[in-house]
Amino acid sequence: MREIKEILILKADIEDRGKRLDGFLSERIEGYTKSYTSRLVEGGLVEIVDKNTTRPGNKLKGDEEIKVTILEDAILDVVAEDIPLDIVYEDKHIVIINKTPNMVIHPAAGHHSGTLVNAIMFHIKDLSTISGVVRPGIVHRLDKNTSGLIIVAKTNEAHLKLTEMFKDKVIKKTYIAICKGNLKEKEGRIESQIGRDSKDRKKMTVVRDNGRRSITNYKVINEVEYFSLVEVGLETGRTHQIRVHMKYLNHSILGDDVYGKASKKADRQMLHAYKLKFEHPITGEKMEVIGELPEDFKKVMKNLGLEFKG
Repeated sequence: MREIKEILILKADIEDRGKRLDGFLSERIEGYTKSYTSRLVEGGLVEIVDKNTTRPGNKLKGDEEIKVTILEDAILDVVAEDIPLDIVYEDKHIVIINKTPNMVIHPAAGHHSGTLVNAIMFHIKDLSTISGVVRPGIVHRLDKNTSGLIIVAKTNEAHLKLTEMFKDKVIKKTYIAICKGNLKEKEGRIESQIGRDSKDRKKMTVVRDNGRRSITNYKVINEVEYFSLVEVGLETGRTHQIRVHMKYLNHSILGDDVYGKASKKADRQMLHAYKLKFEHPITGEKMEVIGELPEDFKKVMKNLGLEFKG
């Protein structure tokens, strides 16, 4: 019998009320499909705390604590790798890294090495353990093809506080994106519900009901014919939120082959997590950290004639 690899503790909130347990798990655990989470539940590996029976179809009330047991799997053994990292801030509690594009955050099926976790395990010896051995120090995520700033916790105390801060939406995240077309409204706020696409469970979409409340603020900072450079701020942090909302406006992100179309002008989605503004989770110091645009982003901007005075 396989040994326990890690135990995840997930908390449902009011926006999860009415969702099926298996659907909730597939939303919260990256790379897990609804059918797979159903098998986890049926296999006794998922427990709703203080509930006698747990079934895939259990409807959530929105205040549950859910325990998920992940079993040992050889492909998930994490090895430290000497991969260069752009560390823009570090102290004894946290590290902030400017992630390169095309880097997955943590090992999973299909990505056993070359991830951010493989790299940080080599460069940083002390990491929080709350997210388990596969995701040490990981508090939040960026998509593989999105570059930019990500906070890593070195201590469990910092990890718990950062998790609370993200949940309370007191960490301000600002992104820079190159979008197709010219937006009619140069500044705006997008508020919608986002949920799984019924036609493709790997994708998210704007939905009318049973989604999660999502708020994105944007401002056009430069534009040329056919393309716009947009500053984007998140009030919520849903999966693929910016990419989904830009598609919703009919101005998908250049190079996004999931929510738009592949482009010869960009090898990946032109989305960069540019700025983090928050109070230090331990010291309370006011912090503002900038992650320089990567070279591929700068090159695409130059080719299009866009300018960024950040």
